[in-house]
Amino acid sequence: MLCLLLVGATLALYAPVAQNDFVNFDDDVYIINNGHVRAGLTWDAVKWSFTTFEGGNWDPLTWLSHALDCELFGLHAAGHHLVSALLHALNVAILFWLLQTATGFTWRSLAVALLFGFHPINVESVAWAAERKNVLSMLFFLLAFAAYGWYARRPGVRRYSLVFLLYSLALMSKPQVITFPFLLLLWDYWPLGRVARLPINGSQVDQHTEKFSAQWLVLEKVPLFLLSAADAVITVFAQRAGHALRTASEYSLLNRTENALISYVRYLDLAVWPAKLAALYPHPEKLFAVWQVAGAAAILLLVTTAVLAGSRQQPAFLVGWLWFVGSMFPMIGLVQVGGHALADRFAYIPFIGLFVMVVWGASNWGERRGIAAEWMVGATALVLIALAVTTHRQIGYWRDSPTLWLRALAVTENNFLAHDTMARLLAEHGREEEAAVHLRAALAIKPNDVVALLNLGNYEYEHGNLPSAIGRYQFVATYAADRELKGAAYGNLGSAYRQLGQYQESRRCYEESLRLTPGRVMAIVGMGLLAEHDGDFAEAIRRFSNAMAMQPNDVGYLLLAGALERAGDMTAAQAARQQARRMSSNLDEAQKEADALVGAK
Repeated sequence: MLCLLLVGATLALYAPVAQNDFVNFDDDVYIINNGHVRAGLTWDAVKWSFTTFEGGNWDPLTWLSHALDCELFGLHAAGHHLVSALLHALNVAILFWLLQTATGFTWRSLAVALLFGFHPINVESVAWAAERKNVLSMLFFLLAFAAYGWYARRPGVRRYSLVFLLYSLALMSKPQVITFPFLLLLWDYWPLGRVARLPINGSQVDQHTEKFSAQWLVLEKVPLFLLSAADAVITVFAQRAGHALRTASEYSLLNRTENALISYVRYLDLAVWPAKLAALYPHPEKLFAVWQVAGAAAILLLVTTAVLAGSRQQPAFLVGWLWFVGSMFPMIGLVQVGGHALADRFAYIPFIGLFVMVVWGASNWGERRGIAAEWMVGATALVLIALAVTTHRQIGYWRDSPTLWLRALAVTENNFLAHDTMARLLAEHGREEEAAVHLRAALAIKPNDVVALLNLGNYEYEHGNLPSAIGRYQFVATYAADRELKGAAYGNLGSAYRQLGQYQESRRCYEESLRLTPGRVMAIVGMGLLAEHDGDFAEAIRRFSNAMAMQPNDVGYLLLAGALERAGDMTAAQAARQQARRMSSNLDEAQKEADALVGAK
């Protein structure tokens, strides 16, 4: 009954996600513009899911879950969001059941599950459609823990195989669970009490659980550690393939270490006072002040010392703290992926350790002082109500892209990444002047922000300021570490030089763009336009046809039709024009754009 109530309460809290739309923050990569996913749960989608490194990870089960959503709901965002909410609700109930069966404490376990279910830092994992991987991997992670409890009661190969299988499924959803074997060692100590010669107080562990030496318990986890190591290698390879890993020239080891120390303390602050949550917290470009780093290190050292000192009397404190520190470690930024300093989604598993510390610590404190249970329940209820209200508000900030990024700009400082993303959103809606304001704001924060420079170059290109646009493109092409950005810059340079009539330089830039990013349609079309200018209509037709096979659109088909007409193939030209007519909402405007491209100098 309590599990059902937890599922119902969590779903009621997250029901507003059904009113939210997709956002321009990876939802395009994972769902909206992903043809494999949009096609639904097909055999081709299954094969692609297990072989792609799209998104900078190898998470085939996540791709399949998105494909299933598209099969069921199409691109109606409500269905996608409600499935994530259901997975989160199931995770809440399983977490309660897992803790209750392992510790024997029903109400403490219930309190931990409610804190996990209601805390607003988990909104990002639920309300962001692209973060399905978080809630899905957590489901298999918790089931693997439950299977391990079954195994611990009577060890055997069959039971261990189930643990191995469920952990594999968790890793195939998201590699955030890579610390699972380490967390099992903590679980062996408390609450399972499997470690010989380490008696623990204040626990209701099963006295019939067999005891083992610490060495044996580590050896027992070797297959799981090997699985973690294999997934780590795959993940690094995938992130390299996706150009997500940041280099030492971008963020030095000292910069990363300082940010890691301070981020641990920032997470503790967000756990207690989650008032300024954002979709993106920018990574610091400069080193922190010495007092900030020293203060963060001192806080972490003091907490660790206190936990170790009371570990015999408060094993839940030790396990909870090491759970938080250990499970957060792979995401703390020593290996930097992306441009964030920390992220709400990274707290999904680690905060369980903090919730265990708070609940067991408060309960033991109340028992020692003889505080009535009614007062403890009342205080817990007030905390949960406050968290629920904040969570409801946070869900609203994920309603759509403008709301999400305006909120990020309101609660963070020097967030050039939020300015970049807001500018892209405005430009897509034709609000170019407003987009330029955000791009200049991003450059005021970070003068060498290659994303802002690229997009501001696009703005100046569209307004005919080609020399200024070329200067910005050249900077991005020279200094951007990301191949996609470099490829885009070279492609845009090719178009700018073609506009100026510098065809040899234009061809060189298009070729470099295609070398860096072979599927860049704009560069392929540009090469077709150059071929047509040279009178090589066969090459132009080949280029335009290749581009339309990759990314069909009305302007492209009109360009293909024009080249076919000039080559004398009127039948094929008519078929291409029919394709353009079927795809276009305004054929006259598309024809003007095609004519302008062909008529450039």
